[in-house]
Amino acid sequence: MTKQSKENTKSLQDLQAAYEAIPVPKEARERIEIGLTRARIEKKRSMLMKNLKRTGITAAAVVLTFGIAVNASPAVASAMAGIPVIGSIAKVITVHTYTDETDHMMAQIDVPQIDGKVPANAEIEKYAQDLIAQYEAEVAQVQGEGHYAMESSYQVVSDYGKYVSIQINTVITQASGAQYVKIFTVDKTTGQTVALSDVIADPAVLTKMSENIREQMQQQMAQDESKIYFAEGDPGAFSGLQGDENFYFNEAGEIVIVFSEYEVAPGYMGTVSFTIPSEVSGL
Repeated sequence: MTKQSKENTKSLQDLQAAYEAIPVPKEARERIEIGLTRARIEKKRSMLMKNLKRTGITAAAVVLTFGIAVNASPAVASAMAGIPVIGSIAKVITVHTYTDETDHMMAQIDVPQIDGKVPANAEIEKYAQDLIAQYEAEVAQVQGEGHYAMESSYQVVSDYGKYVSIQINTVITQASGAQYVKIFTVDKTTGQTVALSDVIADPAVLTKMSENIREQMQQQMAQDESKIYFAEGDPGAFSGLQGDENFYFNEAGEIVIVFSEYEVAPGYMGTVSFTIPSEVSGL
């Protein structure tokens, strides 16, 4: 085995170890595990190596983006002022910040909440606590050796109409890492999170959206040789929307589907997203 091959193998081993420690829903973990297997096949391809160097994914820093995302309809915006749970405009605040620093370990995790008695806040808090628990577990395991850092901040990316959007950005720095996306969608009228299947209940529409994603993948690869998506039939290939995927609405009211690193493409591609035209989603 060449020195380069050994380095590539070790990088994948470090990546998987870092990934396994991240709090991830079971369904997403299964899909990403398939992607990790596919990544081992892809690592020998010259194009992959070229792009790994060009994009700088071999660096130690890894960005995990979690979000609470949102759509809005101008038609309902005017009717939102009197709703009892959140209101027409959501106030998002930092309820507390977890900080820690040792010789080799550092953490700063801002925990946001939507002001008021909002059920979704419990999910946001739990996710933050999972991150804190992960950091503290790393501190206990390292015991003065190695380096590990976790920084988490947030921003309100959308707040109008029926949904409110908060995006939480978490950066984990260590030997290696994996990009992971977690998106919660919060309904202002109930304060509850909703799934893609709640918004798109018709399986036929999910099928049309899946076909559109495949078309976008093919178009991107045809236009840019540096973009690669796992081929249909291969481990990790996109198999169609199930209704539990990460999604948000952009300002035009279009659904955006977001995939984590290794879910549908080699690791050097990072997280990837696809905007679904309104004529496809029917929204």
